[in-house]
Amino acid sequence: MTQAPEIRSSSSFEPGASAGSAAADPATKAQLFDYRQAANPVRHGLTEPIPYHQWGPDLHSSGPSRVIPLDLSQELGTAGPSTSPALAAHFLRIEAGEGLPASANATSSLFFVLEGRGLCRRRAEGPSPAVSLSWQAGDLFVLPAGGAALLEAETSSVLYWVHDGPLLHHLGATASEPRFQATHYAGTWLRQELEALAADPSSANSNRLSLLLANRDLPASRTVTHTLWAMFGMVPAGAVQAPHRHQSVALDLIVDCDPGCHTLVGTELDADGAIRNPTRIDWQAGGAFVTPPGHWHAHVNASGRKALLLPIQDAGLHTYLRSLDIRFAG
Repeated sequence: MTQAPEIRSSSSFEPGASAGSAAADPATKAQLFDYRQAANPVRHGLTEPIPYHQWGPDLHSSGPSRVIPLDLSQELGTAGPSTSPALAAHFLRIEAGEGLPASANATSSLFFVLEGRGLCRRRAEGPSPAVSLSWQAGDLFVLPAGGAALLEAETSSVLYWVHDGPLLHHLGATASEPRFQATHYAGTWLRQELEALAADPSSANSNRLSLLLANRDLPASRTVTHTLWAMFGMVPAGAVQAPHRHQSVALDLIVDCDPGCHTLVGTELDADGAIRNPTRIDWQAGGAFVTPPGHWHAHVNASGRKALLLPIQDAGLHTYLRSLDIRFAG
């Protein structure tokens, strides 16, 4: 008879140690841990927390056509490239007259055009139909599972590309079936609707002046894809937004701003509802940064001109799991 594994008392554990008891059979992978030592393994040296990090526009301001991963896989201890455990973000620089393939084992790919204009083509593959759409600065488009997309630039272009490939790698899954149709959001429409929202008197006391991009194929979640969430937002000149938090990670792209715009981030609020001991992340137009899940954050515009931002989150997935848990200070 195989001897049952022993569960050691908490007194036998050293703080921060991974100590777990193994079954007597040395060939088995089975282990047991005291709940108190293993219930929350998100800590340095085990499951690494998502760090604060930002990338400047200098990464894509010049040079040849290329994919520029915003890679935190070494810090996260994940397979790369990945910007969070579930998402990978990239800048794409494409010189005029050239094409750049964007290929990933992903169920959802989102592209935002920072500069330039061009065409996105993708061949039909299995259940995924062919795609052909034109894009220009300010546009956003999403592609479902399928083959590699070819991005052809008519003028020198820069795009921001986020996909959920790291999630599929973790699951050991292959994206084989499209869950939504390729969808294009024209930049002129986005800005027109955002200006209309800002002009609405009911927006005067809003915590956020933002548009959530949705897809008719996904009526229950009201998200841009079934895993991704996208918000096109404005922070007016002089605005200080109240803090809020959610359990999804945010990969924030700064579309347009002047110096003086920044985000305050931290894990706790003080008695007045302000973020205690915040980390300050200064914005750069065309730059990006990570807001870790569960962290309170507030956007501040101390410049004399409105600023525009585009957070991309894995909140489509969290909405489906009913785990988003969005909260607002006060």
